Amino acid sequence: MASKRVLVIDDSNTIRRSAEIFLKQGGHEVMLAEDGFDALAKVNDSQPDLIFCDILMPRLDGYQTCAIIKRNEKFASTPVVMLSSKDGVFDKARGRMVGSQEYLTKPFTKNQLLQAVQQFGTANEGAL
Repeated sequence: MASKRVLVIDDSNTIRRSAEIFLKQGGHEVMLAEDGFDALAKVNDSQPDLIFCDILMPRLDGYQTCAIIKRNEKFASTPVVMLSSKDGVFDKARGRMVGSQEYLTKPFTKNQLLQAVQQFGTANEGAL
């Protein structure tokens, strides 16, 4: 599988670090952001293939962050996977409403993370 540029947005240093380790073990390039504002600047600079976004963050939550990213036509097709410690139907539905592709419950495993990259990280490549 080709290496992907993945952005992980989470206000928890522990979650960011474990996601970074898992993704790098999978051969991917990883950028980290600690909140929505930080992420918005980095999305533009790094143009990731896939974004993992925590829901509960200070200042700008994951839903708002995802909605803003999706509103930019340059990133409208970039897959966003929401991360949350809550596994609620409402949260999943709300994530879909703002344009996220998938929803992972924390704590996630290395396999879940890499599987999501494999599943969604090809969206920007178009049909071969």
